[in-house]
Amino acid sequence: MGLETTIVNVGLPAVGRDLGVDTHGLEWIVDAYTLVLASLLISSGALADRFGRRRVFQCGLVLFGAASLVCALAPTAGVLVTGRALQGVGASMLSPVALAIVVNAMPDPKERAQAIGVWASVFGLSMAVGPVLGGALLAGLDWRALFWVSTPVIAIALLLGAVFVPESRAQRPRRLDLPGQVLLTMVLAGVVGVLIEGPRLGWTSPALLAGLAWAALAAAGFVWVESRRREPLVDLRLFRRPAFSGAVVGAVAVFVALSTTLLLNTLYLQHTREWTPLAAGVATLPLALGATVCAPWSGRMVGRVGPRLPLLLAGGSITAGGLCLVGLTPDTGVPLLLAAYSLIGIGFGFANAPITNTAVNGLPPARAGVAGAITSTARQLGAAVGIALAGGLVAAESPTGIAGASRPGWALVAACGVLLLLVARTSRPERAAAGPPSTQER
Repeated sequence: MGLETTIVNVGLPAVGRDLGVDTHGLEWIVDAYTLVLASLLISSGALADRFGRRRVFQCGLVLFGAASLVCALAPTAGVLVTGRALQGVGASMLSPVALAIVVNAMPDPKERAQAIGVWASVFGLSMAVGPVLGGALLAGLDWRALFWVSTPVIAIALLLGAVFVPESRAQRPRRLDLPGQVLLTMVLAGVVGVLIEGPRLGWTSPALLAGLAWAALAAAGFVWVESRRREPLVDLRLFRRPAFSGAVVGAVAVFVALSTTLLLNTLYLQHTREWTPLAAGVATLPLALGATVCAPWSGRMVGRVGPRLPLLLAGGSITAGGLCLVGLTPDTGVPLLLAAYSLIGIGFGFANAPITNTAVNGLPPARAGVAGAITSTARQLGAAVGIALAGGLVAAESPTGIAGASRPGWALVAACGVLLLLVARTSRPERAAAGPPSTQER
């Protein structure tokens, strides 16, 4: 799932040329996936708790593979966007379920923190290595290879899951919250749609104002419905706890920073500096290395001293990385670019384990699927928002103007790092069973 979030980025210019899509259309190709994924993660986690985590995980793999074939064969941009949305449906069954399997297999808090660190390392590596792999595929093939590549990975995952992953489910699974699911989807679609279309339509246009009103009404309806349901999609009382709220905010901030970095990097290096997709992908290797090395290290730190120190390291690194590029020009030195990407990767690696561990520890163990889904929803919301904001900054720019137009985006990356530093102040170790009990557990 992490690989598919980022591998497409490096191929966006090629997709645009082949299918005749402008920057706004390319944003929808990316965000159709992340929007659907973010909308369905919590319900997929609840389905896994009820029907079996391995079963739902395997169903997600099959659906994701079929949707990838649709994307690879897409003759038009509309079909590609549809395939990406279907990929999001399948992917929503993967991340929270995989995390729930890890959590249930590791009852000891210290072992669980270290296991989450390894999980975060694999997830971070898959996201960070996406541009490199995508660039390598584009060097010898076309953009459709970006979707064919998932086929062997899915086949291996299905085989390993069937052999090694035990079936598990919650003892008291919740009912599905269809009204909450519909309203959550409306909120996310409204917010992301406004951010993507705002620069094109104008921020005061009737269509944009209607979109804002749609999102606001849906958000108000979501809060009203969820606060009155016995088994809500999201227990809003959890957000009264600073540690849990901080974990969710931190997850959004980390993925806003990462998605902004990857999209701006792709457009700047391929359009402004006329690098090949492979060269642009290789430039992100320092990001991939930092994420891969620091994620398991962060997990061990969380197990020993709690989440605050790795969050401070994450916030400081992302802030420094963003500040390195706030003065970006068409001729900025390559060493500075690589240093910035490395710092952002280090921050990304340090951030995932403490954020995920705090969120999981903030809910009862029986809600492991939903716990993972809430954090994953926040991540994908951050990814969608980051793509929308970054794309909006450079959508109307010529290749030579992308560097200057992207400077606010790098300031946004730095601001996300500062936000993580603030989140660290609310973080503290929590017992796994903390959190308000569900109606069925009272």
